[in-house]
Amino acid sequence: MTVIVLTNCPPGLRGFLTRWLLEISAGVFIGNPSARIRNALWDEVRQYAGQGRALLAHTTNNEQGFTFLTHDHAWHPVDHEGLTLIRRPNPNARTTHTIPKQGWSKAAQRRRFKRD
Repeated sequence: MTVIVLTNCPPGLRGFLTRWLLEISAGVFIGNPSARIRNALWDEVRQYAGQGRALLAHTTNNEQGFTFLTHDHAWHPVDHEGLTLIRRPNPNARTTHTIPKQGWSKAAQRRRFKRD
């Protein structure tokens, strides 16, 4: 089973996918093509997605029973001990890195003061 989800992609790409897959909802395609056809479809999706995003999920012989690929998506698949998980960006994460202060730490300053 193969599922392709398109977001904000050109209508021509959706029409192209309906040749091999069934569109069950706007931008959601399912079907059971061979691995060769699935890979060819995914190459076409990546090439013609434009500013859109795409996600491909298909069955495979692993612990989860499926795997997935993303294109121009903020969430990325990450392998964690044999399981594929999704890493979502943290919107609260600081993007600027603070530069550490130069000089001695307070603990080092106390130690130096005790020695003198």
